[in-house]
Amino acid sequence: MPDAPHVVIIGAGFGGLYAARSLAKKRVRITIIDRKNHHVFQPLLYQVATAKLSPADIASPIRSVFGRYKNVQVILDEASRFDLANKKVVLKTGEDLSYDYLIVATGATHAYFGHEEWAGLAPGLKSLEDAVEIRRRVLLAFETAEREALIDGKRSMLNFIIVGGGPTGVELAGSIAEIAQKVMAKDFRGIDPTRARVVLLEAGQRILPAYPEDLSRSAERQLRNLGVDVLVGRAVTGLQPGKVLVGEEVMASNVTLWAAGVKASALGNILGAPTDRAGRVKVAQDLSLPDHPEVLVIGDLADIKDQAGKPVPGVAPAAIQQGKAAARNVWRSIQGKPREDFYYLDKGNLATIGRAAGIAEFGRLHLSGVIAWIFWLTVHIFFLIGFRNRVLVFIQWAWAYFTFESGARLITGRTDLPEAGK
Repeated sequence: MPDAPHVVIIGAGFGGLYAARSLAKKRVRITIIDRKNHHVFQPLLYQVATAKLSPADIASPIRSVFGRYKNVQVILDEASRFDLANKKVVLKTGEDLSYDYLIVATGATHAYFGHEEWAGLAPGLKSLEDAVEIRRRVLLAFETAEREALIDGKRSMLNFIIVGGGPTGVELAGSIAEIAQKVMAKDFRGIDPTRARVVLLEAGQRILPAYPEDLSRSAERQLRNLGVDVLVGRAVTGLQPGKVLVGEEVMASNVTLWAAGVKASALGNILGAPTDRAGRVKVAQDLSLPDHPEVLVIGDLADIKDQAGKPVPGVAPAAIQQGKAAARNVWRSIQGKPREDFYYLDKGNLATIGRAAGIAEFGRLHLSGVIAWIFWLTVHIFFLIGFRNRVLVFIQWAWAYFTFESGARLITGRTDLPEAGK
């Protein structure tokens, strides 16, 4: 289809992927640009980070997702700048790519609130690389303590500190406590993994502040039942190797993880449109740039309000809806039809805390415990990209649930902990 309109999609996260899927059967040429060759199911990254799943269980090669669509091509690269006047994307490798329509869906990254030097001491969780690095640090902390106990007779306390009480922080804290209590306990001889201390620090007055207060309190109770120390109203003021500073208090930490904030992809700042404090691009209600209707911005990179005037949350369901809506508006423009405004449909919020523990919000219906966890499990398996992944994840979870075994406990890369100052 050489004469078909050319749609360039930057980013193969949820938004970009569903935009491409929605357009793939239309008479258009689609080019997907991503600096990775795979799509990652981000809601399950914490399961890779805590050795419950392997990276391949939650990722699919982009090319295999679109293998049957002859009008979709994939380029492994990234955008370095935009020439909006001439409708071109300048790639990092130097090539120019012309487009008729451009959808930018490059997501978000970690926000350290002006302290970028903390990144090496407390990794966040946004990519497979992040998850593997966290897994390495968590497992290595147990191994280091075991070696010191067996060789030097040293029995130090194992401390894991997670900064930030949002969904990612809650999931990491609960999962680390669970593997320490149930998975690691029988594998070590010199240390007692069940005595590891897991601390969740939240600067606000309660964890999961985006959830109703009753669910927030329920989540805190469930975390405490798993052995997590939940400390609210405790803002981190500094990080040092092996230490977390909270005001004048110094907390020892073998592994520190960051889940306290996110900021939009840097591409938002070079599109030439106004952005909010987090770097999200202010878009029109049809998801386009005000002065360039052929350019649409979606997902975590877009600053848009819902029908109640509230910011659309940076969650996977919102990105999926925006991806579909952006594709619909591109196709309507190609057909000469007026575009439609984007309306976010809130289908509820889910968060898992541990084995058979979670919370769920569906409007006025609030659920906690096992039933919430079942809803979470069902929804996440349903949205996994690719049948193979769904089957593998289900088998892995079922095995782990009934046996308390975790088959992905692999340490790759370096065998030292940066927090230890080595």
